[in-house]
Amino acid sequence: MIFLTSLQYILQYLPTLVVICLTGAIVYRLYLHPLAHIPGPRLAAATDLYGFYFNVISGGGGRFFLQIEKLHQKYGPVVRIAPNEIHLSDPENYDRIYHIGAKYYKCPKFYGCFGLDSCTFCTWDSELHRVRRAALNPRFSRKSVLELEGVVQSKVQKLCQKVADMLHTNKPVDLHHGFRAISIDVITDYAFDNCYDLLDKAGFGLEFFSMIDAILPTFWIFYQWPLLQSVAMNIPAWLAKLTNKHIASHLKLQQDCREQVMNVRATIDEGKPPTRITIFHQLLRADAAEGHVVPSAEELVEEASGVVAASSETTGNALTFATYNVLANKRIHAKLTEELKESFPNPSSTLDFVTLEKLPYLNAVIKESLRLSFGIIGRLPRVTPSGDVLNGYIIPPGTTVGMSSWLMHRNEDAFPEPDKFDPGRWLDPESAKLLEKYLVPFSRGSRQCIGIPLAYCEIYVALGTFFRQFENLEIYNTSPEDLAYVDYFAATHPFDARKFHVVLKKS
Repeated sequence: MIFLTSLQYILQYLPTLVVICLTGAIVYRLYLHPLAHIPGPRLAAATDLYGFYFNVISGGGGRFFLQIEKLHQKYGPVVRIAPNEIHLSDPENYDRIYHIGAKYYKCPKFYGCFGLDSCTFCTWDSELHRVRRAALNPRFSRKSVLELEGVVQSKVQKLCQKVADMLHTNKPVDLHHGFRAISIDVITDYAFDNCYDLLDKAGFGLEFFSMIDAILPTFWIFYQWPLLQSVAMNIPAWLAKLTNKHIASHLKLQQDCREQVMNVRATIDEGKPPTRITIFHQLLRADAAEGHVVPSAEELVEEASGVVAASSETTGNALTFATYNVLANKRIHAKLTEELKESFPNPSSTLDFVTLEKLPYLNAVIKESLRLSFGIIGRLPRVTPSGDVLNGYIIPPGTTVGMSSWLMHRNEDAFPEPDKFDPGRWLDPESAKLLEKYLVPFSRGSRQCIGIPLAYCEIYVALGTFFRQFENLEIYNTSPEDLAYVDYFAATHPFDARKFHVVLKKS
């Protein structure tokens, strides 16, 4: 009886207690919090729902990075964008936060949204990341990329052949998915020796990318409410099939990867030599001297998922943006084609990576494409363990600090008319060297993208081969607005945008 009376009393006053607690939290964040002196909107200082609104609700979502730019224009180079997070726009701070040896570490809450805690990319602890990355580095070194360049060449040639076949039937060619299919087929063949063969599937793997697109928006929902992520990640496969075909497809890919891990482990146990060393072989080796611990099957599945996820958009964005803008500008197109013809007189020859990366104008086109495709377009949050002083503001320990390629790549001091596609910016070696400081599509330091050599090989070979083989193309039913970006960690085009297609020029 006493228990029921107490419960009734608590329930009676619960709404009042909730209001008091919320009011107290807001007052603390606005006036007593260690970041109270940092400029920014009051609503952002009071609640994470400020960012949630722009990333999930406003304009269809994925647009907080655009609002952050407006905040910098209003408040200056240091802005408070959440109760315990600030964002910086001064390029001088980039290396300070992201360089090798920086004390800042990845924000656990932010990178926990991927649900891949054992993945090297999501590992926030710097020492554990060093050990995990050391095990992967050999597979993604420039030496390994050059040894397996044939994988990239074969996928590029396959796409070019399919493009040629479609053009001859007067069908518009979907390069949006075609370029992304190259990336997925390369990484799954190169790293796993188990190609997904999206280039052979309908719409260049349209179903696969539809699954990715359906899952991407959950990133910001999981960031706001992590408990929902735990629920979603533990849905039984049979229930996923009944409720959401995209989640079911994602779980099927994980199961396929799990089976491949077990097959690799079995061949190692049996002492069978592999046809190709994959990342699974690399990670399953035991090397106590380097502090390497043999991962479990589930940890390997997460590692593989992280590698595929990292390949699904970034390289495809760069290839799409480059091809669109080259075709949209006759002068740029003519200059690039002339350079490629001079170096490769036979259009059917293999355009090797080492030769391509020495071509000045192709190099300039690629740098400008990386600048305006951004890589990861939004903030990369880091936590300062010991505090810092940034642009005159005292930043206390435990503060989350971030910067973005969106602001770095569009800095008007470095790039006049920053939204203009202009390869000429990169042609003078001395000027280009200065501009490199602002170019961060793969981030920097020990946490920069592990696949940089492979990404460059894909981009150089794909663009060089494509523009050497196809001289008479034009853009089909795609506008610059269709190439705008939204941020779901991976930069992606709005889901209702028209996909980039090409057709043969009309004679």
